[in-house]
Amino acid sequence: ADRAGRHLKASGWAARHDVDPATLTPQESEVARLAASGLTDKQIAERLRLSHRTVSGHLYRVFPKLGITSRRQLPTAVL
Repeated sequence: ADRAGRHLKASGWAARHDVDPATLTPQESEVARLAASGLTDKQIAERLRLSHRTVSGHLYRVFPKLGITSRRQLPTAVL
């Protein structure tokens, strides 16, 4: 297990526990939380009074910070 962990780390893979959620801005945290609850970008934008493109941009920056690659992974990473 240790060797596998070293290989994964060497390949650039970051486990979720290696990522500090505190690196998210308050806006990114709120957008990620709402997206994890199942809202679409447009619904989040309406709720937060933002452009849906701004919401999309926040999520684009959140995914690498949380070490995830898809929206389906948000609930386990955020909630």
